Amino acid sequence: MFLCRETELRKLNKRYAGNAFECIVIYGRRRVGKTALINEFCKDKKNIYFSALDTTASENLKILSQAIYSCQNPNGTGAPVFDSFDSAFAEITRMSEQERIVFVIDEYPYLAKAEKSVSSRLQHLIDHIWSNKNIYLILCGSSMSFMEYQVLGYESPLYGRRTAQFKIEPLTYKETALFHEELNEEQNALIYGITGGVPHYINKLHVTNNIDEAVLENIFDRTSYLYEEPENLLKQELREPAVYNSMITTIAEGASRLNEIATKTGLETGPCTKYLRSLSDLGIVRKETPITEKVGKKSIYLLADNLFRFWYRFVPQNMAAINSGRIADMYDHVVKKNLPDYMGLVFEKMCKDYLVYYADQLPILLKDVGQWWGTDTATRKQVQIDIVGTPVEGKEYIIGSCKFRNERIGVDELELLRSYARVFGKGSKYHFYIFSKGGFTEGLKELEQNGEVHLFTLEDLYR
Repeated sequence: MFLCRETELRKLNKRYAGNAFECIVIYGRRRVGKTALINEFCKDKKNIYFSALDTTASENLKILSQAIYSCQNPNGTGAPVFDSFDSAFAEITRMSEQERIVFVIDEYPYLAKAEKSVSSRLQHLIDHIWSNKNIYLILCGSSMSFMEYQVLGYESPLYGRRTAQFKIEPLTYKETALFHEELNEEQNALIYGITGGVPHYINKLHVTNNIDEAVLENIFDRTSYLYEEPENLLKQELREPAVYNSMITTIAEGASRLNEIATKTGLETGPCTKYLRSLSDLGIVRKETPITEKVGKKSIYLLADNLFRFWYRFVPQNMAAINSGRIADMYDHVVKKNLPDYMGLVFEKMCKDYLVYYADQLPILLKDVGQWWGTDTATRKQVQIDIVGTPVEGKEYIIGSCKFRNERIGVDELELLRSYARVFGKGSKYHFYIFSKGGFTEGLKELEQNGEVHLFTLEDLYR
């Protein structure tokens, strides 16, 4: 079943209907659903779907030859192999003179690695031949750095040849819930917290009606796909998986600043920065800076991929129980009771997304949403604000807190937010937002009626 991505599919189809040459670049991290989107787009169109492999140029030429032959002879076997990529591309040119052809090169970085001149060859074709042909070219890749620098970047031979680009992101929390509309809001929030909105992970979690059983069977079982996924992805994408594993473990255990991560992993800050950049390119780690401030000493590193964050939070410390088959007996004590704490950062992301994508009316025209942290000069204590919404213009800000716990939130939370706003100190007026899984006290609800605060439950986020 194809879910979500309707906007991307509509835009792809609109360009297809234009009957002009197109060079579409589609990229995004692995498992995010790029191939599913392309397959859905291609299913009612004449297409040559070539998925490159991490192998030699001659092997990739065989695969391309088979793709061309299969397009011409859907039931045929024994495809002849072209003598060169130029000959294969020439055949595609000839085919486009008869009808519109969608030509997909999936995992383009593999082809470019095997055949160094392919980008220059495609540039020449686009400039001199294909720009006037009925060809709809799609270049797709999972290597974020390669696609951004070697395909979209200024130094690339293909720079300026694309007609559109689509960066495919993980699904939002509301889109993730479309996979399991029969479940309640808390269950869908947990699924999002574990999978991060990556469609492949949502499917592999195999939730029916019990999330705990799904987690035990599909993450805490050594034979399951998701148990092996973090290690396999590191081995597949990176040359030194052991080093990256150490860095991710260090961040998962609480290290967040560059010097701290470097010290605990035994690396110099220079190489450590390089490794962190690679993890950022894969979407596993993100660098975060207090909103309204420039990147600098206050910047921290967090795990951005929810599956990695969940895995490294719960699997290594329970490895003995997993290996001995006792994890089901211990699950409630070592995993389930810690889920509210784990879901704290996930819930913050959901609340930020709600403000950006789903809130119908906001008191300010929102420019950006993020965290803010700093020191209260009066008390010399660190202050952290879960949500700060900055305005496009003016000095009115949104200040918010997010609580993923069962207790009802009271007036004291609003007073705390007001004190934090004074420490933040950049606004002339503040609009206070409190998000709570467990609801609110009657006293705080009365203040909402007076317009002093905006209150949202978990159910409100999904409504």
